[in-house]
Amino acid sequence: MSIVEKAVNARSGGGVRALYSGNARIVVARGLLATKSTNWVVVFSGFFEPVFYLLAMGWGLGQFIGDVTLPSGTVISYAAFIAPGLLAVSAMNGAVYDSTWNVFFKMHFGKLYDSMLSTSMGPLDVALGEILYALLRGGVYAIGFLTVMQVLGLNLSWTAALAIPAVLLVAFGFASVGMAITSYMKTFQQMDWINIVMLPMFLFSATFYPLSVYAEPIQWLIMALPLWHAVELVRSLTTGDLTGSLAIHVAYFVAMITLGLSFTTVRLRALFLD
Repeated sequence: MSIVEKAVNARSGGGVRALYSGNARIVVARGLLATKSTNWVVVFSGFFEPVFYLLAMGWGLGQFIGDVTLPSGTVISYAAFIAPGLLAVSAMNGAVYDSTWNVFFKMHFGKLYDSMLSTSMGPLDVALGEILYALLRGGVYAIGFLTVMQVLGLNLSWTAALAIPAVLLVAFGFASVGMAITSYMKTFQQMDWINIVMLPMFLFSATFYPLSVYAEPIQWLIMALPLWHAVELVRSLTTGDLTGSLAIHVAYFVAMITLGLSFTTVRLRALFLD
């Protein structure tokens, strides 16, 4: 019996078996192998971007800005204020890069998913595998950047250790939605829309200054953005400024993951199996 025939038989029962075969780890292993042999320099360089921002703005510009007062009244240095924001941005960038441009190339040029889905693997295997690979990259960035923050004395509470699972949750959310969106993209020009959305989020999601500097209508708009929830979640943990809003931030990303995985699975099945 050929591989294709086995794949058809595996999906003949419908239901969960038609979507998931438990082989997402194969997709992750393939991604790690490809990174090791080709684009490890790109992955490695992604760690330094937030570090450079931190040194230039946190320690350079921060000398002129002074301390920042959090909504709770806690006063912290400007470097300690922007560092968790940059950590959240790093998680977003790593996850989005892997779940958009990499996926776009594999889908339209490498034709990788055609080959994967001709085996017993289902669309949920592919979606989970690609997202988990992006999650690994986000985790590596998080651990490295948190280490830098610790060395510089910018982790102000023991709860900073919880920023690692928080960043993984953030990366999971962005990767899930990123892959879902990419499944609808057909040209490089359309892919540029992703950068158009990410840049304003990076600049205006309370990464570099408090939300209170904006007019109230703008504040409500910013609070709807996923990066704002990521920044607030990570900042609360690294500064020890814990509030009940943490549950809202976590729920936001759980919803992103659920919706992103659902749309990605349905879309991959429609593109390659129906």
